[in-house]
Amino acid sequence: MKIGISCYPTHGGSGVVASELAIQLANSGHEVHILSYATPFRLTEYHPNILLHDIEVGIYPLFKYPPYALGLATKMAEVASDYKLDILHAHYAVPHATSAYLAKQIVGEDKLKIVTTLHGTDITLTGADPSFSRVVKFSIEQSDGVTAVSNYLRDRTCEEFEIEKDKIDVIYNFIDANRGMRRPTACKRSQYAKNGEKILMHASNFRPVKRTTDVVRIFQKVREQLPAKLLLVGEGPDRILVQQVIRDLGIKDDVIFLGQVDFIDDLLKCADIFLLPSEQESFGLAALEAMNCAVPVIGATTGGMGEVINDGETGFLFPVGEIAAMANASIDLLQNPDKHKLFKENARKRAVHTFATDVIMPQWNQFYERVLSS
Repeated sequence: MKIGISCYPTHGGSGVVASELAIQLANSGHEVHILSYATPFRLTEYHPNILLHDIEVGIYPLFKYPPYALGLATKMAEVASDYKLDILHAHYAVPHATSAYLAKQIVGEDKLKIVTTLHGTDITLTGADPSFSRVVKFSIEQSDGVTAVSNYLRDRTCEEFEIEKDKIDVIYNFIDANRGMRRPTACKRSQYAKNGEKILMHASNFRPVKRTTDVVRIFQKVREQLPAKLLLVGEGPDRILVQQVIRDLGIKDDVIFLGQVDFIDDLLKCADIFLLPSEQESFGLAALEAMNCAVPVIGATTGGMGEVINDGETGFLFPVGEIAAMANASIDLLQNPDKHKLFKENARKRAVHTFATDVIMPQWNQFYERVLSS
């Protein structure tokens, strides 16, 4: 197959999933073309079956905002025509699915199929915005195949946009199980916990929906009961607010900001607990990456989190904002070595048995084949 994949290159779930899918497809011998305004951070290494195409958007005084969607559609049409693509796969509905539809009309080739993968905020936030909702609905309906990363997201999409349930396939995000087995090469516990403290960790883009201040307050309650350190991975608009809360709570010396990290597996292997108390998670890819490294997750019962985490077995889930309950669950695991060990084993087993590459990729291959034959 010849597949064009469009995605955002930034540190976020949709970009990670698109990149990992591209790598797996390329490893299987398919020709993959990546269309984005920058090289996705997971695709910095050369692969003979992956070609990168930058989106060029002209800047003119007439435009208050550069017309990225049109530039993307133009590049999609160009690549689809020049390389005889079979599929244009749009990751994230806005604007990739709409640009793909326009590109197909430009090329005028019925054999070119459009696939759209919905990741979360493209439906729950951006897509739900009245200024985008009609075009998002149209783009989904015009796609030859649509996938969602969780049953929750599929149901939410069907409800929000009045789309038939059988229009959308659920294909879960996946992980490379081997990464969870490798010995850490960069992260050493003693580097962050010199006196043997427990290590809690959170990774996100620090947007309000991630409730990163809750992470800090959970940690503060844990630290009251036992020596601990908090590792914060990522950057985003709420970082300044988080830093202020840390100062107000007087825990600055026990919180370490690590900034953006392309592959967090090494760091996860230093962690005892992963915190993800988000207000909204359509899947929870960061939680899955933690589980792959045998790290129990404490999070919120929101979105698709319950499809990833087995509550009471691989971690604990509580209503959004239940800081005390999340802290108590963390303390319980950290103070009971046998229970913590069991949860670590359960987390790793669930990640490998349900979400590993060799489990999910056959679903993608079957999906693509069905779309091409339709």
